[in-house]
Amino acid sequence: LSATKRDPLVQPQKGIMKFTALASLVACTSAFAPQKATPTQTKMLGVKETAAAAVMAAGLLVAPGASFAADIENGATIFAGNCAACHAGGNNVIQTEKTLRKDALDSYLEGGRKVESVVYQVTNGKNAMPAFGGRLSDEEIADVASYVIDQANGDKWD
Repeated sequence: LSATKRDPLVQPQKGIMKFTALASLVACTSAFAPQKATPTQTKMLGVKETAAAAVMAAGLLVAPGASFAADIENGATIFAGNCAACHAGGNNVIQTEKTLRKDALDSYLEGGRKVESVVYQVTNGKNAMPAFGGRLSDEEIADVASYVIDQANGDKWD
């Protein structure tokens, strides 16, 4: 296996998680689809729908956590290779007040402290920060943004 090829056993996991989330969404939607029922069946349908919704909601709470963790891990790797030169430990070597910590992201990041705002800035750049939109894929940028927000929200920066 050459160094440039990706491990085929690792990549399908993201596809499986996306499929699982999509299947769960379809199942939740169909649980609430209108159905014709006789008056005696009406009481049972309500119970079945409520149970189905509860099971699907529980599944959605568990499954995204696993895929989110994988994205954050990948984001950490991409951050180390592309961002850490200026933002090591959540700092900013160019504009020291504009760190990647909660309070700074709330104050300085256009759109506030959320993944979408970080995605926008990483993609387009701003001031001294270069745009990474042409260098990193959309998925890599989303992973980095998830990592940055996770670090900030959990006060994990060194």
